[in-house]
Amino acid sequence: MSQFTSFFLVLSLFAFAPLCCFSRKTHGGYLYPQFYDHSCPNAQQIVKSIVAQAVAKEARMAASLLRLQFHDCFVQVFQLAKTHLISTGYKDYNALSMHACKLTSKTLHILQGCDASLLLDSRGSIVSEKRSNPNRNSARGFEVLDEIKSALEKECPLTVSCADIVALAARDSTVLAGGPSWEVPLGRRDSRGASLRGSNNNIPAPNNTFQTILTKFKRQGLNVVDLVALSGSHTIGNARCTSFRQRLYNQSGNGLPDSTFDQSYAAQLRTRCPRSGGDQNLFFLDFVSPTKFDNSYFKNLLSSKGLLSSDQVLLTKNEASMELVKIYSENNELFFEQFAQSMIKMGNISPLTGSRGEIRKNCRKINS
Repeated sequence: MSQFTSFFLVLSLFAFAPLCCFSRKTHGGYLYPQFYDHSCPNAQQIVKSIVAQAVAKEARMAASLLRLQFHDCFVQVFQLAKTHLISTGYKDYNALSMHACKLTSKTLHILQGCDASLLLDSRGSIVSEKRSNPNRNSARGFEVLDEIKSALEKECPLTVSCADIVALAARDSTVLAGGPSWEVPLGRRDSRGASLRGSNNNIPAPNNTFQTILTKFKRQGLNVVDLVALSGSHTIGNARCTSFRQRLYNQSGNGLPDSTFDQSYAAQLRTRCPRSGGDQNLFFLDFVSPTKFDNSYFKNLLSSKGLLSSDQVLLTKNEASMELVKIYSENNELFFEQFAQSMIKMGNISPLTGSRGEIRKNCRKINS
């Protein structure tokens, strides 16, 4: 057995281990792939058909729809009774989120997760997560989800949640781009609120350090295996100049480019990403096969040609993640298997089930 393979097997034990807070069993019931088999048997086919039309019209849409599930699920807000906060000594959000699994449901309430909060527009007391730094001028694909919801409401009114639509669209987009498939556990319900603060604080940013990114994953019950595998979604899609300009000109505040960036590649990028201006100019995250879901993303990292700092640090700042990058660059099948498992795991982040939340008629607003 090779060193890489044995290393992968050890880390996989963590990836497939049960989550203390985020197991598939949730308050009020389970998520399971057959949830709509009787109540809306054509649901998955309707989602698949509309996603296929959208991706055929614009290949970039596959990455956009996949990204929406990340940005929806990673928004998590913990609410703790004030007396318990004082008695346990939790003084801030970070301390609370890192120890959430130790708390009971009587003292801790998880307000957000995979609940389609990202889809809500600003209205009344709701401030949309679309306004957050990670989503403003970049999150897209909402019109496709609107079309899916409209078709499902005609087929089976008030039955299929927007949260499940997001999860199914992410899976179908991955498959259409050539990536793996997986059975999506279903039965999520939709939130009646959003969290701009949670979106700003919890979603990893392109310029975050490796440790900050890993901490944000751990808050969600995810680990380094999930981090590297899910980062592989950057094998498709685009990033704006403003997301990586710092690497080209002033990575460490000394007026010098990122030394871990292939300099010929960096020079090429500078032609369309100047020091100022061009913020919205788009660049392929994976310049080798930008619309094909494969492991070339990891091969790019080994060549120092990861576009975002958050990509390249997987190779340069942590031994475990570096080994995983090497493994996935050599074995596309292993990458696909772990990506599917990690997507299922991420999709289980504190969903609303049972009588919690609602089934929205319109994904952009709560029911009146």
